[in-house]
Amino acid sequence: MIRDWFKSGTPWIWLNAAAVSASLIIVLGLLALIAVRGLGHFWPADVMQAQYTVPGSSAVTVIGELTDTESVSLEDLHSAGYTLKTDKLRVDRHLIKTGNRDVIGSDFRWLLEAYLSDVSYPQNIIALERREWGNFYGYLKTIKEDGKVVAEGDASWSELEQRLERVLDIFEQIREIEKGAIGDVNYAIEDLRLERRRLELGGEDTPENLKALVVKRQQFQKEYEVLQIQLNELYRIINRDSLTAEVMDGRVIDISLAKLVRIYRPNDLSVLGKVGFYFVRLWEFVSDEPREANTEGGIFPAIFGTVMMVLIMSMMVTPFGVIAAVYLREYAKQGPVTRTIRIAVNNLAGVPSIVYGVFGLGFFVYFLGGNIDHLFYPEALPAPTFGTPGILWSSLTLAILTVPVVIVATEEGLSRIPRAIREGSLALGATKAETLWRTIIPMATPAMMTGMILAIARAAGEVAPLMLVGVVKLAPSLPLDGNAPFLHLDRKFMHLGFHIYDVGFQSPNVEAARPLVYATALLLVVVIIILNLAAIYIRNRLREQYKGMES
Repeated sequence: MIRDWFKSGTPWIWLNAAAVSASLIIVLGLLALIAVRGLGHFWPADVMQAQYTVPGSSAVTVIGELTDTESVSLEDLHSAGYTLKTDKLRVDRHLIKTGNRDVIGSDFRWLLEAYLSDVSYPQNIIALERREWGNFYGYLKTIKEDGKVVAEGDASWSELEQRLERVLDIFEQIREIEKGAIGDVNYAIEDLRLERRRLELGGEDTPENLKALVVKRQQFQKEYEVLQIQLNELYRIINRDSLTAEVMDGRVIDISLAKLVRIYRPNDLSVLGKVGFYFVRLWEFVSDEPREANTEGGIFPAIFGTVMMVLIMSMMVTPFGVIAAVYLREYAKQGPVTRTIRIAVNNLAGVPSIVYGVFGLGFFVYFLGGNIDHLFYPEALPAPTFGTPGILWSSLTLAILTVPVVIVATEEGLSRIPRAIREGSLALGATKAETLWRTIIPMATPAMMTGMILAIARAAGEVAPLMLVGVVKLAPSLPLDGNAPFLHLDRKFMHLGFHIYDVGFQSPNVEAARPLVYATALLLVVVIIILNLAAIYIRNRLREQYKGMES
Protein backbone atom coordinates (compact mmCIF):
# COMPACT_ATOMS: atom_id res chain seq x y z
CA MET A 1 0.00 0.00 0.00
CA ILE A 2 2.74 2.46 1.01
CA ARG A 3 4.88 1.30 -1.92
CA ASP A 4 2.05 2.00 -4.34
CA TRP A 5 1.56 5.39 -2.74
CA PHE A 6 5.21 6.25 -3.30
CA LYS A 7 5.05 4.95 -6.87
CA SER A 8 2.08 7.19 -7.59
CA GLY A 9 4.29 10.23 -7.02
CA THR A 10 1.94 11.85 -4.50
CA PRO A 11 4.60 12.10 -1.73
CA TRP A 12 6.94 13.96 -4.05
CA ILE A 13 4.19 16.42 -4.96
CA TRP A 14 3.57 17.12 -1.28
CA LEU A 15 7.31 17.37 -0.65
CA ASN A 16 7.61 19.85 -3.49
CA ALA A 17 4.73 21.90 -2.12
CA ALA A 18 6.27 21.85 1.35
CA ALA A 19 9.62 23.08 -0.03
CA VAL A 20 7.96 25.90 -1.95
CA SER A 21 5.86 26.86 1.09
CA ALA A 22 8.91 26.86 3.35
CA SER A 23 10.81 29.06 0.90
CA LEU A 24 7.90 31.52 0.70
CA ILE A 25 7.62 31.65 4.48
CA ILE A 26 11.35 32.28 4.85
CA VAL A 27 11.36 35.03 2.21
CA LEU A 28 8.23 36.72 3.55
CA GLY A 29 9.52 36.43 7.10
CA LEU A 30 12.82 38.01 6.14
CA LEU A 31 11.06 40.85 4.33
CA ALA A 32 8.76 41.36 7.32
CA LEU A 33 11.75 41.52 9.67
CA ILE A 34 13.51 44.04 7.45
CA ALA A 35 10.33 46.10 7.10
CA VAL A 36 9.62 46.19 10.85
CA ARG A 37 13.20 47.03 11.79
CA GLY A 38 13.63 49.56 8.99
CA LEU A 39 10.28 51.32 8.81
CA GLY A 40 9.93 51.48 12.59
CA HIS A 41 12.94 53.79 12.71
CA PHE A 42 10.90 56.70 11.33
CA TRP A 43 8.19 56.55 14.03
CA PRO A 44 8.62 59.41 16.56
CA ALA A 45 9.31 57.54 19.80
CA ASP A 46 8.50 59.11 23.16
CA VAL A 47 11.44 60.59 25.06
CA MET A 48 11.74 59.57 28.68
CA GLN A 49 13.38 61.19 31.65
CA ALA A 50 14.64 58.98 34.49
CA GLN A 51 17.09 58.79 37.36
CA TYR A 52 19.93 56.29 36.93
CA THR A 53 21.61 55.30 40.17
CA VAL A 54 24.61 52.96 40.22
CA PRO A 55 25.40 51.63 43.73
CA GLY A 56 28.23 53.64 45.25
CA SER A 57 27.65 56.73 43.10
CA SER A 58 25.15 59.58 42.99
CA ALA A 59 22.06 59.53 40.77
CA VAL A 60 22.24 61.08 37.31
CA THR A 61 19.41 62.32 35.12
CA VAL A 62 18.94 60.51 31.81
CA ILE A 63 16.91 61.84 28.89
CA GLY A 64 16.48 59.85 25.69
CA GLU A 65 14.57 57.40 23.49
CA LEU A 66 14.24 53.72 24.35
CA THR A 67 15.46 51.99 21.18
CA ASP A 68 16.17 48.40 22.23
CA THR A 69 15.93 45.98 25.15
CA GLU A 70 17.85 42.77 25.75
CA SER A 71 18.16 40.19 28.49
CA VAL A 72 21.60 39.70 30.07
CA SER A 73 22.72 36.93 32.41
CA LEU A 74 23.62 37.93 35.95
CA GLU A 75 26.96 36.15 35.62
CA ASP A 76 27.95 38.33 32.67
CA LEU A 77 27.05 41.46 34.59
CA HIS A 78 29.11 40.40 37.59
CA SER A 79 32.09 39.66 35.36
CA ALA A 80 31.68 43.16 33.87
CA GLY A 81 31.94 44.73 37.34
CA TYR A 82 28.26 45.24 38.22
CA THR A 83 27.19 44.39 41.77
CA LEU A 84 23.53 43.69 41.21
CA LYS A 85 21.67 41.84 43.97
CA THR A 86 18.66 39.93 42.67
CA ASP A 87 17.17 36.44 42.66
CA LYS A 88 16.75 36.50 38.89
CA LEU A 89 19.23 34.70 36.66
CA ARG A 90 18.76 37.26 33.86
CA VAL A 91 18.00 40.97 33.95
CA ASP A 92 16.96 43.44 31.30
CA ARG A 93 19.02 46.31 30.03
CA HIS A 94 17.87 49.08 27.72
CA LEU A 95 19.61 50.87 24.88
CA ILE A 96 18.82 54.56 25.30
CA LYS A 97 19.41 57.09 22.53
CA THR A 98 20.47 60.07 24.61
CA GLY A 99 21.63 62.15 21.63
CA ASN A 100 23.71 65.27 22.37
CA ARG A 101 26.88 63.60 21.06
CA ASP A 102 28.71 66.92 20.90
CA VAL A 103 27.98 67.52 24.60
CA ILE A 104 28.30 64.14 26.34
CA GLY A 105 30.48 62.29 23.83
CA SER A 106 28.14 59.42 22.93
CA ASP A 107 24.52 59.40 21.79
CA PHE A 108 23.73 55.78 22.81
CA ARG A 109 24.22 54.02 26.13
CA TRP A 110 23.13 50.75 27.75
CA LEU A 111 21.35 51.14 31.12
CA LEU A 112 20.26 48.39 33.51
CA GLU A 113 16.56 48.47 34.24
CA ALA A 114 17.19 47.75 37.94
CA TYR A 115 19.10 51.04 38.29
CA LEU A 116 16.40 53.16 36.62
CA SER A 117 13.85 55.02 38.74
CA ASP A 118 11.40 57.92 38.51
CA VAL A 119 10.71 57.27 34.82
CA SER A 120 8.49 59.96 33.30
CA TYR A 121 7.64 61.45 29.90
CA PRO A 122 7.44 65.26 30.29
CA GLN A 123 5.54 66.97 27.50
CA ASN A 124 7.92 69.92 27.30
CA ILE A 125 10.98 67.87 26.33
CA ILE A 126 12.12 68.96 22.87
CA ALA A 127 13.88 66.93 20.19
CA LEU A 128 16.02 68.67 17.60
CA GLU A 129 17.18 66.99 14.40
CA ARG A 130 20.47 68.64 13.46
CA ARG A 131 22.55 68.66 10.31
CA GLU A 132 25.57 67.67 12.39
CA TRP A 133 26.05 65.72 15.63
CA GLY A 134 22.74 63.87 15.43
CA ASN A 135 19.70 64.49 17.62
CA PHE A 136 19.52 66.83 20.58
CA TYR A 137 17.21 66.29 23.58
CA GLY A 138 16.57 68.76 26.37
CA TYR A 139 14.40 71.61 27.62
CA LEU A 140 13.95 74.84 25.68
CA LYS A 141 15.01 77.93 27.59
CA THR A 142 15.22 80.99 25.35
CA ILE A 143 15.15 82.20 21.74
CA LYS A 144 17.82 84.68 20.68
CA GLU A 145 18.25 87.06 17.76
CA ASP A 146 21.76 88.43 17.27
CA GLY A 147 22.57 87.29 20.80
CA LYS A 148 19.61 89.07 22.42
CA VAL A 149 16.78 87.13 24.08
CA VAL A 150 13.48 87.63 22.24
CA ALA A 151 11.38 84.90 23.90
CA GLU A 152 11.67 82.54 26.84
CA GLY A 153 9.59 80.02 28.75
CA ASP A 154 6.51 78.33 27.29
CA ALA A 155 5.84 81.22 24.91
CA SER A 156 9.13 80.59 23.12
CA TRP A 157 7.93 77.36 21.43
CA SER A 158 5.59 79.01 18.92
CA GLU A 159 8.22 81.67 18.28
CA LEU A 160 10.79 78.94 17.65
CA GLU A 161 8.56 77.19 15.11
CA GLN A 162 8.04 80.39 13.14
CA ARG A 163 11.71 81.29 13.12
CA LEU A 164 12.80 77.78 12.13
CA GLU A 165 10.34 77.79 9.23
CA ARG A 166 11.94 81.00 7.99
CA VAL A 167 15.45 79.57 8.49
CA LEU A 168 14.57 76.45 6.49
CA ASP A 169 13.27 78.59 3.62
CA ILE A 170 16.51 80.56 3.62
CA PHE A 171 18.53 77.34 3.74
CA GLU A 172 16.75 76.12 0.60
CA GLN A 173 17.57 79.41 -1.11
CA ILE A 174 21.21 79.04 -0.11
CA ARG A 175 21.36 75.48 -1.41
CA GLU A 176 19.70 76.51 -4.66
CA ILE A 177 22.27 79.27 -5.18
CA GLU A 178 25.27 77.15 -4.19
CA LYS A 179 24.35 73.99 -6.08
CA GLY A 180 22.34 75.61 -8.83
CA ALA A 181 23.42 79.08 -9.94
CA ILE A 182 26.97 79.09 -8.56
CA GLY A 183 27.44 75.49 -9.63
CA ASP A 184 26.45 76.39 -13.19
CA VAL A 185 28.82 79.38 -13.20
CA ASN A 186 31.72 77.26 -11.93
CA TYR A 187 30.94 74.62 -14.54
CA ALA A 188 30.99 77.26 -17.30
CA ILE A 189 34.27 78.76 -16.03
CA GLU A 190 35.85 75.32 -16.01
CA ASP A 191 34.68 74.82 -19.60
CA LEU A 192 36.38 78.09 -20.54
CA ARG A 193 39.60 76.92 -18.90
CA LEU A 194 39.49 73.67 -20.86
CA GLU A 195 38.68 75.58 -24.05
CA ARG A 196 41.73 77.79 -23.58
CA ARG A 197 43.90 74.74 -22.99
CA ARG A 198 42.42 73.17 -26.11
CA LEU A 199 43.35 76.23 -28.15
CA GLU A 200 46.89 76.14 -26.76
CA LEU A 201 47.35 72.48 -27.69
CA GLY A 202 45.99 73.11 -31.18
CA GLY A 203 48.13 76.20 -31.75
CA GLU A 204 45.01 78.37 -32.10
CA ASP A 205 45.57 80.55 -29.04
CA THR A 206 45.51 83.75 -31.05
CA PRO A 207 44.81 87.09 -29.30
CA GLU A 208 41.35 87.22 -30.91
CA ASN A 209 40.35 83.77 -29.64
CA LEU A 210 41.79 84.37 -26.19
CA LYS A 211 40.08 87.77 -25.96
CA ALA A 212 36.69 86.15 -26.59
CA LEU A 213 37.36 83.69 -23.78
CA VAL A 214 38.45 86.49 -21.44
CA VAL A 215 35.26 88.43 -22.15
CA LYS A 216 33.12 85.39 -21.38
CA ARG A 217 35.08 84.69 -18.21
CA GLN A 218 34.60 88.29 -17.03
CA GLN A 219 30.85 87.94 -17.58
CA PHE A 220 30.75 84.75 -15.54
CA GLN A 221 32.91 86.34 -12.86
CA LYS A 222 30.46 89.23 -12.53
CA GLU A 223 27.58 86.76 -12.21
CA TYR A 224 29.54 84.93 -9.53
CA GLU A 225 30.18 88.12 -7.56
CA VAL A 226 26.49 89.06 -7.63
CA LEU A 227 25.54 85.56 -6.44
CA GLN A 228 28.19 85.70 -3.72
CA ILE A 229 26.75 88.96 -2.40
CA GLN A 230 23.29 87.37 -2.25
CA LEU A 231 24.78 84.33 -0.54
CA ASN A 232 26.59 86.37 2.10
CA GLU A 233 23.37 88.25 2.92
CA LEU A 234 21.43 85.00 3.26
CA TYR A 235 24.13 83.55 5.53
CA ARG A 236 23.95 86.66 7.70
CA ILE A 237 20.19 86.28 8.08
CA ILE A 238 20.23 82.53 8.66
CA ASN A 239 22.90 82.76 11.38
CA ARG A 240 21.00 85.48 13.23
CA ASP A 241 18.66 83.21 15.22
CA SER A 242 19.63 80.73 17.93
CA LEU A 243 18.16 78.95 20.93
CA THR A 244 19.38 77.88 24.35
CA ALA A 245 18.39 74.52 25.82
CA GLU A 246 19.16 72.63 29.01
CA VAL A 247 20.59 69.11 28.62
CA MET A 248 20.24 66.23 31.06
CA ASP A 249 23.37 67.13 33.08
CA GLY A 250 22.07 70.65 33.72
CA ARG A 251 24.25 72.53 31.25
CA VAL A 252 22.65 75.16 29.02
CA ILE A 253 23.73 74.91 25.38
CA ASP A 254 23.44 77.55 22.66
CA ILE A 255 22.41 76.15 19.23
CA SER A 256 22.11 78.06 15.96
CA LEU A 257 18.83 77.49 14.13
CA ALA A 258 20.82 77.23 10.89
CA LYS A 259 22.06 73.83 12.10
CA LEU A 260 18.56 72.41 12.62
CA VAL A 261 16.45 70.31 10.27
CA ARG A 262 13.39 69.77 12.42
CA ILE A 263 12.06 70.49 15.93
CA TYR A 264 9.25 68.67 17.73
CA ARG A 265 7.93 67.68 21.12
CA PRO A 266 7.64 63.88 20.85
CA ASN A 267 5.72 63.42 24.10
CA ASP A 268 3.20 66.10 23.12
CA LEU A 269 2.33 64.63 19.69
CA SER A 270 -1.10 63.06 19.20
CA VAL A 271 -1.50 59.78 17.34
CA LEU A 272 -2.53 61.66 14.20
CA GLY A 273 0.44 64.00 14.64
CA LYS A 274 2.80 61.05 14.94
CA VAL A 275 1.37 59.46 11.79
CA GLY A 276 1.91 62.69 9.85
CA PHE A 277 5.40 63.04 11.31
CA TYR A 278 6.16 59.43 10.31
CA PHE A 279 5.28 59.96 6.66
CA VAL A 280 7.21 63.25 6.53
CA ARG A 281 10.36 61.45 7.72
CA LEU A 282 9.71 58.53 5.39
CA TRP A 283 9.42 60.88 2.42
CA GLU A 284 12.59 62.64 3.52
CA PHE A 285 14.36 59.27 3.55
CA VAL A 286 13.57 58.56 -0.12
CA SER A 287 13.85 62.13 -1.45
CA ASP A 288 16.63 63.89 0.45
CA GLU A 289 20.42 63.73 0.49
CA PRO A 290 22.34 61.89 3.23
CA ARG A 291 24.09 63.62 6.10
CA GLU A 292 26.02 62.66 9.22
CA ALA A 293 28.20 60.00 7.52
CA ASN A 294 25.08 58.56 5.83
CA THR A 295 23.41 57.80 9.19
CA GLU A 296 20.88 60.64 8.87
CA GLY A 297 18.87 62.24 6.09
CA GLY A 298 17.83 60.49 2.89
CA ILE A 299 19.26 58.23 0.21
CA PHE A 300 17.86 59.72 -2.98
CA PRO A 301 21.29 59.89 -4.73
CA ALA A 302 21.73 56.16 -4.08
CA ILE A 303 18.27 55.38 -5.50
CA PHE A 304 18.94 57.55 -8.54
CA GLY A 305 22.36 56.01 -9.13
CA THR A 306 21.08 52.45 -8.81
CA VAL A 307 18.20 52.94 -11.25
CA MET A 308 20.32 54.86 -13.78
CA MET A 309 23.09 52.26 -13.69
CA VAL A 310 20.58 49.44 -14.24
CA LEU A 311 18.95 51.28 -17.17
CA ILE A 312 22.30 51.99 -18.84
CA MET A 313 23.39 48.40 -18.24
CA SER A 314 20.14 47.08 -19.75
CA MET A 315 20.59 49.20 -22.89
CA MET A 316 24.09 47.77 -23.29
CA VAL A 317 23.57 44.11 -22.39
CA THR A 318 20.41 43.52 -24.44
CA PRO A 319 21.76 44.16 -27.97
CA PHE A 320 25.03 42.33 -27.31
CA GLY A 321 23.31 39.35 -25.70
CA VAL A 322 20.63 39.11 -28.38
CA ILE A 323 23.10 39.42 -31.28
CA ALA A 324 25.33 36.73 -29.77
CA ALA A 325 22.36 34.40 -29.19
CA VAL A 326 20.98 34.95 -32.71
CA TYR A 327 24.37 34.18 -34.24
CA LEU A 328 24.87 31.03 -32.18
CA ARG A 329 21.37 29.71 -32.89
CA GLU A 330 20.63 30.90 -36.42
CA TYR A 331 23.93 31.40 -38.24
CA ALA A 332 26.80 29.54 -36.56
CA LYS A 333 27.59 26.06 -37.79
CA GLN A 334 26.68 23.63 -35.03
CA GLY A 335 29.92 21.85 -34.22
CA PRO A 336 32.72 21.58 -31.64
CA VAL A 337 33.55 25.31 -31.80
CA THR A 338 29.95 26.38 -31.19
CA ARG A 339 29.59 23.88 -28.35
CA THR A 340 32.81 25.20 -26.81
CA ILE A 341 31.49 28.77 -27.02
CA ARG A 342 28.25 27.73 -25.28
CA ILE A 343 30.22 26.00 -22.52
CA ALA A 344 32.33 29.15 -22.11
CA VAL A 345 29.18 31.30 -21.90
CA ASN A 346 27.69 29.04 -19.24
CA ASN A 347 30.94 29.10 -17.28
CA LEU A 348 31.07 32.89 -17.43
CA ALA A 349 27.84 32.99 -15.47
CA GLY A 350 29.64 31.32 -12.55
CA VAL A 351 32.70 33.59 -12.44
CA PRO A 352 32.87 35.57 -9.14
CA SER A 353 31.70 39.13 -9.63
CA ILE A 354 34.86 40.66 -8.15
CA VAL A 355 36.80 39.19 -11.09
CA TYR A 356 34.62 41.24 -13.43
CA GLY A 357 35.38 44.28 -11.28
CA VAL A 358 39.14 43.74 -11.65
CA PHE A 359 38.69 43.28 -15.41
CA GLY A 360 36.57 46.43 -15.65
CA LEU A 361 39.16 48.44 -13.70
CA GLY A 362 42.03 47.23 -15.85
CA PHE A 363 40.42 47.22 -19.28
CA PHE A 364 37.62 49.79 -19.21
CA VAL A 365 39.03 52.35 -16.78
CA TYR A 366 42.79 52.26 -17.27
CA PHE A 367 43.11 51.06 -20.87
CA LEU A 368 39.96 52.21 -22.68
CA GLY A 369 39.28 55.28 -20.53
CA GLY A 370 42.93 56.33 -20.52
CA ASN A 371 43.11 56.17 -24.31
CA ILE A 372 39.84 58.09 -24.65
CA ASP A 373 41.32 60.85 -22.47
CA HIS A 374 44.44 61.09 -24.61
CA LEU A 375 42.45 61.10 -27.86
CA PHE A 376 39.47 63.31 -27.00
CA TYR A 377 40.21 65.12 -23.72
CA PRO A 378 43.92 66.06 -23.83
CA GLU A 379 43.15 69.54 -22.48
CA ALA A 380 42.01 68.06 -19.15
CA LEU A 381 45.12 65.92 -18.58
CA PRO A 382 46.65 64.95 -16.23
CA ALA A 383 43.25 65.05 -14.51
CA PRO A 384 41.31 62.07 -15.94
CA THR A 385 37.91 62.39 -17.58
CA PHE A 386 37.01 58.83 -18.55
CA GLY A 387 40.25 57.30 -17.26
CA THR A 388 38.75 57.08 -13.79
CA PRO A 389 35.92 54.95 -12.36
CA GLY A 390 32.45 56.17 -13.32
CA ILE A 391 28.89 55.12 -14.02
CA LEU A 392 29.66 54.22 -17.66
CA TRP A 393 32.36 51.71 -16.71
CA SER A 394 30.20 50.32 -13.90
CA SER A 395 27.35 49.73 -16.35
CA LEU A 396 29.66 48.10 -18.89
CA THR A 397 31.20 45.87 -16.23
CA LEU A 398 27.79 44.66 -15.07
CA ALA A 399 26.70 44.25 -18.70
CA ILE A 400 29.56 41.80 -19.25
CA LEU A 401 28.68 40.11 -15.95
CA THR A 402 25.05 39.55 -16.98
CA VAL A 403 25.40 38.99 -20.74
CA PRO A 404 25.60 35.15 -20.33
CA VAL A 405 22.13 35.21 -18.74
CA VAL A 406 20.68 37.13 -21.69
CA ILE A 407 22.40 34.86 -24.23
CA VAL A 408 21.10 31.65 -22.64
CA ALA A 409 17.55 32.99 -22.20
CA THR A 410 17.41 34.29 -25.79
CA GLU A 411 18.74 31.03 -27.20
CA GLU A 412 16.08 29.12 -25.29
CA GLY A 413 13.42 31.40 -26.78
CA LEU A 414 14.77 30.97 -30.31
CA SER A 415 14.92 27.19 -29.97
CA ARG A 416 11.22 27.04 -28.98
CA ILE A 417 10.05 28.68 -32.20
CA PRO A 418 8.77 25.94 -34.55
CA ARG A 419 10.85 25.21 -37.64
CA ALA A 420 7.67 25.38 -39.75
CA ILE A 421 7.43 29.15 -39.16
CA ARG A 422 10.90 29.68 -40.56
CA GLU A 423 10.19 27.42 -43.56
CA GLY A 424 6.83 29.07 -44.22
CA SER A 425 8.38 32.54 -44.23
CA LEU A 426 11.12 31.44 -46.60
CA ALA A 427 8.58 29.70 -48.84
CA LEU A 428 6.65 32.95 -49.18
CA GLY A 429 9.74 34.63 -50.59
CA ALA A 430 11.21 36.29 -47.52
CA THR A 431 14.96 36.26 -47.10
CA LYS A 432 16.60 34.74 -44.05
CA ALA A 433 17.33 38.20 -42.67
CA GLU A 434 13.71 39.31 -43.19
CA THR A 435 12.45 36.12 -41.57
CA LEU A 436 14.72 36.69 -38.63
CA TRP A 437 13.91 40.40 -38.21
CA ARG A 438 10.15 40.33 -38.87
CA THR A 439 9.16 36.95 -37.50
CA ILE A 440 11.69 35.09 -35.34
CA ILE A 441 13.02 37.92 -33.15
CA PRO A 442 9.54 39.37 -32.36
CA MET A 443 8.35 35.91 -31.31
CA ALA A 444 11.47 35.43 -29.15
CA THR A 445 11.10 38.85 -27.50
CA PRO A 446 9.40 37.46 -24.35
CA ALA A 447 12.39 35.17 -23.81
CA MET A 448 14.73 38.14 -24.29
CA MET A 449 12.75 40.05 -21.68
CA THR A 450 13.06 37.08 -19.32
CA GLY A 451 16.83 37.27 -19.70
CA MET A 452 16.73 41.00 -19.06
CA ILE A 453 14.65 40.45 -15.91
CA LEU A 454 17.25 38.00 -14.59
CA ALA A 455 20.04 40.41 -15.55
CA ILE A 456 18.37 43.32 -13.75
CA ALA A 457 17.79 41.23 -10.63
CA ARG A 458 21.47 40.30 -10.44
CA ALA A 459 22.99 43.61 -11.50
CA ALA A 460 20.94 45.75 -9.12
CA GLY A 461 22.23 43.85 -6.10
CA GLU A 462 25.91 43.58 -7.08
CA VAL A 463 28.35 45.55 -4.96
CA ALA A 464 31.85 44.01 -5.19
CA PRO A 465 32.67 44.99 -8.80
CA LEU A 466 31.17 48.46 -8.36
CA MET A 467 33.59 49.25 -5.55
CA LEU A 468 36.37 49.11 -8.15
CA VAL A 469 34.73 50.80 -11.14
CA GLY A 470 32.64 53.73 -10.00
CA VAL A 471 30.60 53.64 -6.79
CA VAL A 472 31.46 56.03 -3.94
CA LYS A 473 30.31 56.71 -0.39
CA LEU A 474 29.02 60.19 -1.20
CA ALA A 475 28.74 61.62 -4.72
CA PRO A 476 29.02 65.43 -4.94
CA SER A 477 26.55 65.58 -7.85
CA LEU A 478 24.19 63.32 -9.78
CA PRO A 479 25.18 61.87 -13.18
CA LEU A 480 22.21 63.73 -14.69
CA ASP A 481 21.84 67.51 -14.39
CA GLY A 482 21.10 70.68 -16.36
CA ASN A 483 24.63 71.24 -17.65
CA ALA A 484 25.54 70.05 -21.15
CA PRO A 485 25.87 67.23 -22.10
CA PHE A 486 23.30 66.64 -19.28
CA LEU A 487 24.12 62.93 -18.90
CA HIS A 488 27.63 62.75 -17.43
CA LEU A 489 28.73 59.14 -17.87
CA ASP A 490 32.17 59.89 -16.44
CA ARG A 491 30.86 60.78 -12.97
CA LYS A 492 30.98 58.55 -9.94
CA PHE A 493 27.67 57.63 -8.35
CA MET A 494 26.03 56.22 -5.24
CA HIS A 495 24.42 52.77 -5.10
CA LEU A 496 21.95 51.25 -2.65
CA GLY A 497 23.95 48.03 -2.25
CA PHE A 498 27.17 49.88 -1.47
CA HIS A 499 25.23 52.24 0.80
CA ILE A 500 24.11 49.22 2.86
CA TYR A 501 27.70 47.99 3.09
CA ASP A 502 29.05 51.41 4.01
CA VAL A 503 26.42 52.22 6.64
CA GLY A 504 26.46 48.71 8.11
CA PHE A 505 30.21 48.10 8.28
CA GLN A 506 32.03 51.43 7.88
CA SER A 507 29.86 53.77 9.93
CA PRO A 508 31.47 55.38 13.00
CA ASN A 509 28.09 55.28 14.77
CA VAL A 510 26.93 51.67 14.64
CA GLU A 511 23.77 51.99 16.72
CA ALA A 512 22.51 54.96 14.70
CA ALA A 513 23.29 53.19 11.43
CA ARG A 514 21.63 49.85 12.22
CA PRO A 515 17.99 50.80 11.46
CA LEU A 516 19.06 52.54 8.25
CA VAL A 517 20.67 49.30 7.06
CA TYR A 518 17.28 47.59 7.32
CA ALA A 519 15.45 50.51 5.71
CA THR A 520 17.90 50.73 2.80
CA ALA A 521 17.83 46.95 2.29
CA LEU A 522 14.03 47.06 2.10
CA LEU A 523 14.20 49.94 -0.38
CA LEU A 524 16.71 48.04 -2.54
CA VAL A 525 14.33 45.07 -2.66
CA VAL A 526 11.46 47.41 -3.59
CA VAL A 527 13.51 49.04 -6.39
CA ILE A 528 14.45 45.62 -7.80
CA ILE A 529 10.82 44.48 -7.64
CA ILE A 530 9.63 47.63 -9.43
CA LEU A 531 12.24 47.23 -12.18
CA ASN A 532 11.36 43.55 -12.57
CA LEU A 533 7.61 44.22 -12.61
CA ALA A 534 8.09 46.80 -15.36
CA ALA A 535 10.06 44.25 -17.42
CA ILE A 536 7.51 41.50 -16.68
CA TYR A 537 4.68 43.78 -17.80
CA ILE A 538 6.45 44.49 -21.11
CA ARG A 539 7.17 40.78 -21.56
CA ASN A 540 3.56 39.79 -20.98
CA ARG A 541 2.33 42.43 -23.42
CA LEU A 542 4.71 41.10 -26.06
CA ARG A 543 3.70 37.53 -25.31
CA GLU A 544 0.03 38.37 -25.84
CA GLN A 545 0.88 40.27 -29.01
CA TYR A 546 2.68 37.34 -30.63
CA LYS A 547 0.56 34.53 -29.19
CA GLY A 548 -1.39 34.25 -32.45
CA MET A 549 1.80 33.85 -34.45
CA GLU A 550 2.97 30.97 -32.23
CA SER A 551 -0.30 29.13 -32.70
